[in-house]
Order: sequence, then C-alpha cells, then structure tokens
Amino acid sequence: MTSSAFPEPGLHGLARISAMSAVALGLLLAVLDYSAANVALPTIGHDLHVPSSDSIWVVNAYQFASLVTLLPLAALGSRVGFARMYLIGTTIFIVASALCALSHTLTEISLARILQGLGSACILSVNLALIRFIYPPKELGKGIGLNGLVVGLGVALGPSIGAAMLSVASWPWIFWLNVPLGGTALLLGFFALPATPRSSAPYDMPHTLLSVLALGGIALGLDEFAHGHLGLKGFGPLAIGCAAICILWYRQHDHAAPIFPADLLKHRPFRTAFLVSVMSFMSSNLFMISIPFTLQTVLAKSASLTGLLITAWPIGVTIASPISGRLADRLPVGLVSSCGLLLTGCGFVILCCLSPTASDPMIAVAILIAGIGFGIFQPLNNRAMMANTRAGREGGASGMVSLSRLSGQTLGATSTASIFMYVPSRASLLCLILAAFCALIAAVISGSRLLTVRTAR
Repeated sequence: MTSSAFPEPGLHGLARISAMSAVALGLLLAVLDYSAANVALPTIGHDLHVPSSDSIWVVNAYQFASLVTLLPLAALGSRVGFARMYLIGTTIFIVASALCALSHTLTEISLARILQGLGSACILSVNLALIRFIYPPKELGKGIGLNGLVVGLGVALGPSIGAAMLSVASWPWIFWLNVPLGGTALLLGFFALPATPRSSAPYDMPHTLLSVLALGGIALGLDEFAHGHLGLKGFGPLAIGCAAICILWYRQHDHAAPIFPADLLKHRPFRTAFLVSVMSFMSSNLFMISIPFTLQTVLAKSASLTGLLITAWPIGVTIASPISGRLADRLPVGLVSSCGLLLTGCGFVILCCLSPTASDPMIAVAILIAGIGFGIFQPLNNRAMMANTRAGREGGASGMVSLSRLSGQTLGATSTASIFMYVPSRASLLCLILAAFCALIAAVISGSRLLTVRTAR
C-alpha cells in the first residue's frame, strides 16, 4: 500500500492507474464469478449427483453471504483501513475459489461459496470508498463511471467465459481461473492502493450480529415467499428481519459511526439515491431473469440466439457508463439519471409491445436502449451516494451502494420467482411489465431531486 498517514485528495498519473486497476480487478472477480458460476449449475449438479433444485444453493450461498455481511464489513473496513480490507477480501476469495474447485459434495461447495461470498463482500464493501481516495472530488464521477464499466463487463463476460471453460474443461476450472486473477489483484493492491484514515471507534459486535439477523431474515423470508411458503416459514424470518431493522434504527440513529448506517439514511439526498438504486436493480433483475423465457417461449428464438440478443444489455451499459461518469461531475444527477431510467423503462415497454414476429434487430435495439439507459443512470446515482457522505463515513456509504444493488437484485429475483409460480401462463410478460414499472417509478423518484434543488435555491 502507498504510505501516507494523511493522503492527498486523489492520486495522479501512474499511481492512479495502478490503484484503479487493483480495485477494478477485484470488482471484476466478484461480479465475474457470480455470473460464470450460474452457467455451470447444471453441470455441477450432474457431477455432484444432486437435483437442479438443490444445485441452486451454489449461487444462493454466495449471494446470501455477500448480502448479510456487507454492512458489518463496511464498518470494519473503516476501522482497519479500506486497502487492508480489500487485501483481506481478495485473499479469502482466492482461498475459497480453490476450495470450490476441490469440492466433491454439495455441502463442501456450498460452504466454500459462503466463504467466497464473504471475500466478495470484503471487496464490495470498500471498492467505492477506495475510489473516493483514488480520484480527487472533481473527478469522482470518472472513477465511478469506470466502476460501472467493470460491472457491465463482468455481467457480459461471465456467462461467455463460463461456457467457454465448460467447452474445454471441467467446471472446477471456472474457480481455478480466479486464483491467478486474484493473485494479480492482490499484488497490485498491496503496492498501489492508497492508505486511508481509520476510525478509532470500537467495533460494535452486538449490532453487527443484529444487522446479520436483519438482512438474513428478510432475504430468507422473501425466498420462502417466492417458493410458495406463505405461512410461518415465510412470515417468521421476514418478521424477525423487519423487527431487527427497527431495533437497529432505534438504537443507532444518533450514533456517529453506526453498523447500520442510519446516519446516512437520515439525509434526504442519500436516502433518495439509495431508494432509486434498489428500485432500478430490482427492475434490471426482473428483466435479466425473465428475458430468456420471453425470447424463447413468446418470441420463439433459439437458445443460442437468445444469448446473443441479451448481450445487447451489457453492451449498452458498457458504452454508456464511462460517458455518464464524465457527465456526473458536470450535470445535475436528478436530470441525467432520470433520463437514463426513462430510457431503460422505454426499452422494456418496447419489448412488452413486440409481436411474436418481431425482427431480431428490433429486439436487440430495444434491449440496447434499456442497457444504455441503465449505464447512464448507475454511475450518476452512485456518485450521488458517495458525494453526499461526510468525511469518515466512506466505508458505510460504499457498503450501502453495494447493499442497494444486492437488495434490488434479491427483490427482483424473488418477484420473478413468485410471478412464475403464481401466474405461470403469462409470467414472462408480467415480469417485463413490472420491470418497466419499477424503472419508471425510479425515474420519478430520481427526478424529485430536481425539485429539492430548486426549493433549496
């Protein structure tokens, strides 16, 4: 790590390139592994002799572990240093990847994926906090734009890399690939990441456990609902999680550096950006999960063509994110992010209105429009969350950015599963309609920031 007890506001030249490369590679690892492992689920289930319904735990274990530990690890990162937390997370991720590759039973790989999710959460909880120290305030949008670009590339390349690996090797090599990539990220991070100020506040273990219980209970309850368990099995965990959230808010709303960042959520700009992010990622996941069914069952496209058409989404995100990052430092976030979400919603509406005889270019253009809109929105909104954070709370803000993404993805996944369970005949269309609705509602909420600015003036 670059040594400086009181770092300057941003790095320059080769120092910035090296530090940002380390952050980007760690983020790429976390995103890439999630999407690449999805492709391998049928093969893993077959080799481990478990049914498809059980093999889904290879994915669920990773996402659940990441979701419930993000906020505690963000708070811990503020105390041990963001660079050190990144290095710890990358090390855990490398070890867990090797354990995944060496697993011979579902229990073994699920436990390894939990550990891998913990490593991922260490990285995700501090990556935007590190970017705030890598880029000076006036150029923060560029760094966050690059962050969005890496996420887009990870989503785009993950399935392709997973499929390519399976075509020439067995599924463990998907996890072995993480070892050299993680080693490179670890080496870069050790020498290039800037030292950052640390909080001297003692770590709050009771509220850490309460935070895990809150997020875990809500996630588990929603998952049970999605699988048709409407009784105590579903309501029980959800009620416990909601009660834990209320207790956390009551006990931590006046703390200077809480585990649950109630201090950040009390400020309207941050709260608005967080809510918009959750709604938008719920919208994108409703689309991402349901669109293969729409293309194959409604529009009669082949599996290979479906994969090709869906690639228009990450291409759109990849094109728009760097441009949006530059706009983030010059234009009002409420205006540009609302326009992006309106584009995303319009793309989804076009898909809903397509006839079964729609041409492939028309489908691709609709998906591309939605992807470009999402790429415009994301860096701007993330910058709004980080910029509306006081000094010393970068870790909490970074954790909340990642939490908003994972929460939205979880809500989108459970909503999709519920729709497919209760309305199977028109599920794919209903998911697209709900995705469009969420995107347009998010655009309206985002646009409310313009009214706040005018009122302030």
